[in-house]
Amino acid sequence: MSGFLIRRLAQGVISIVGASIVIFLISRLSGDPILILLPNDASPALIEDTRRNLGLDQPLWRQYLIFAQNALAGDFGRSYRWQMPALRLILDRLPATIELALCGLVFSVLIAVPIGVLSAVHRGGWIDRVGRIFAMLGQAMPAFWVGLLLILVFAIHLNWLPAFGHGGVSHVILPAIALGWYPVAAQTRIVRSAMLDVLDSDHIRLSRALGTPEHLIVWKYALRNAAIPLLTMLGVYFAAMLGGAFVVETIFAWPGVGRTVVEAVFSRDFPVVQAGVLFTSILFVISNLLVDLSYGIVDPRIRDAR
Repeated sequence: MSGFLIRRLAQGVISIVGASIVIFLISRLSGDPILILLPNDASPALIEDTRRNLGLDQPLWRQYLIFAQNALAGDFGRSYRWQMPALRLILDRLPATIELALCGLVFSVLIAVPIGVLSAVHRGGWIDRVGRIFAMLGQAMPAFWVGLLLILVFAIHLNWLPAFGHGGVSHVILPAIALGWYPVAAQTRIVRSAMLDVLDSDHIRLSRALGTPEHLIVWKYALRNAAIPLLTMLGVYFAAMLGGAFVVETIFAWPGVGRTVVEAVFSRDFPVVQAGVLFTSILFVISNLLVDLSYGIVDPRIRDAR
């Protein structure tokens, strides 16, 4: 077990280092922040002084080494736009992103589990066909399109729910649906596949032979075993929602990490972009690591094979 843990930790560290390099380089592609921070009539001396104070006068490789060294100590620099430590800004916006991701995850599970169970129980029937079509539509509709459609229908035409902002329960409904719509497809397939395997097992046949009511067989005994693959993947889905909330938060003006990073990209605020994207990347790597470890604990064959 120790060797398996060490290998997975090493792979996680390599992934985080690789992500930090990619984030650092891509953030520089947005342009020179000096052009936004200073007026057009700024003197060359002021431009050079500002560039030196921000550390932008150093070679790119030296800037990365300084960034990596400071990041290890928890210092991601100071925001050019918000004039506060970048990490503190991300941590202040993180609760709103976690709230949205949790609501999106709950929505996806509440939709995917019933559809997956009914599709497996009525395999080959019209419910199964409708469920598979619904799953395909979920993957064919990107989050930004779903969000705009929800705003158009429920906020503008019907005026049932607010279109933007962060407040009560009504504010989180539309963005949670937009964020959780895409994972519904994958979760539906997982539940359906697992339910088909469980329903064909010997102990389910024995329960039917003993006269156990069908609803208890399906919703209590079979679903309990079929939910194991979904439960082990929920951590990955949650981390993916944390990292994939950029578009949804921007559309619904949700004050989370994603919207903050998008605003930082347009203002060329390198410290905030690096802190926000790297922080969510670390959460994603940790979630994948925990899922891999859970697989190794549950099934030793997986641990020994890696």
